Amino acid sequence: MDLGRTGPGGPAAALAAALPRGPGSALAGRARRTEHPAAAVRPDLEQVFRADYPWVVATAARVLGSRDEAEDVAQEVFLAFSRSTVPAGEARGWLSVAAVHTALNVLRSGRRRATREAATAVDEATGDVADTVAAREEHSRLRALLVRLPHKQAAALVLRHSGLSYAEIAGALDMAPGSVGTTIRRAESALREEWVRHASSE
Repeated sequence: MDLGRTGPGGPAAALAAALPRGPGSALAGRARRTEHPAAAVRPDLEQVFRADYPWVVATAARVLGSRDEAEDVAQEVFLAFSRSTVPAGEARGWLSVAAVHTALNVLRSGRRRATREAATAVDEATGDVADTVAAREEHSRLRALLVRLPHKQAAALVLRHSGLSYAEIAGALDMAPGSVGTTIRRAESALREEWVRHASSE
């Protein structure tokens, strides 16, 4: 992740502005004007941020279907990580779960931004409107069904489709490795049943 590429209004700058100040970090240096002098930034934060920011955004976007909203989620996730004592070697799993949970919470709370919806409407107008709207409706319906799943099932399903192995999912969700496959299959089955039920009721 090129922190400079995101610019002053980008997620890296926003994260840096929100972080507590501390020595030895470019992120901390950027935050010096606005943050608490007594708090310290984890020395490994920038390294983890550079390595895993794209992953966190992609994971959240898989749930939300919006890169802009996923970047907001990523900021929340890295702020939480900055305050945690999670070892850097375990960051990927922790960040993945945090991204999924935060994104699901965004869906559950119905947090949306009118400006982004307006931007989406503009994008739709530039392509095949009917196909685009139909695809968006299907994705919206799928997300609505996803948030009805038990939290662990939804998280396991998203993490699997984000590329994590069963062992990684087990570690991230504190599950027995042997139960991951069953949890994912139950999630898929529940989604399929709900999808069919909603389709038949229309």
